[in-house]
Amino acid sequence: MVDTQVVSDAQRLSESLGQLPDPVVKPAFIVVSGLPGTGKSYFGSKLAERLPFIILESDALRKTLFSSPTYSSPESSRLFQAIHHLIEALLRRGIPLILDATNLSEQYRERLYNIADRLNVKLILVRVEAPPDVVYERLKARSEGTNSKSMSDADWAVFQKMQPTVQKIRRNHYAADTSRDITPVLDKIVREVNR
Repeated sequence: MVDTQVVSDAQRLSESLGQLPDPVVKPAFIVVSGLPGTGKSYFGSKLAERLPFIILESDALRKTLFSSPTYSSPESSRLFQAIHHLIEALLRRGIPLILDATNLSEQYRERLYNIADRLNVKLILVRVEAPPDVVYERLKARSEGTNSKSMSDADWAVFQKMQPTVQKIRRNHYAADTSRDITPVLDKIVREVNR
């Protein structure tokens, strides 16, 4: 039985999404993982320009649920329970989606694998990275407000704190370095979705 708080949170998140793409018979589920500043949102937006997918961006969804986020463990737990519930509901309706979240540990990704396996949907995993000096410059621009498109509050200190927690993705996945041309990786993912 699902907690009523989770259902109500997922409903709030769902209402914040706007226009959904048309349902398809076999929706794909793309999980974009990586540290803050590596270019997950950029990568996801470039992918969504080529595929009719809805993007679930954890930073934006957090601000939908919590007007002044604290990034505490209980807050994150509540957020991701709602996100997982929403992912499952959307996929059941045939809505293809991209999840843009750090997803640094295999323990968290395991829940996503389970949803995909249970619903028998195509799961595509992407690890987004960039050299630390590039990330530093991006996060500096973000904290100075020159990158106003970002929904993230993460800065260089957050990046450094999270860096040691990154775990290898144990399943087949794509790797994209956003300091380089990401077109070849986008092309491969689009082909895999359409296969």
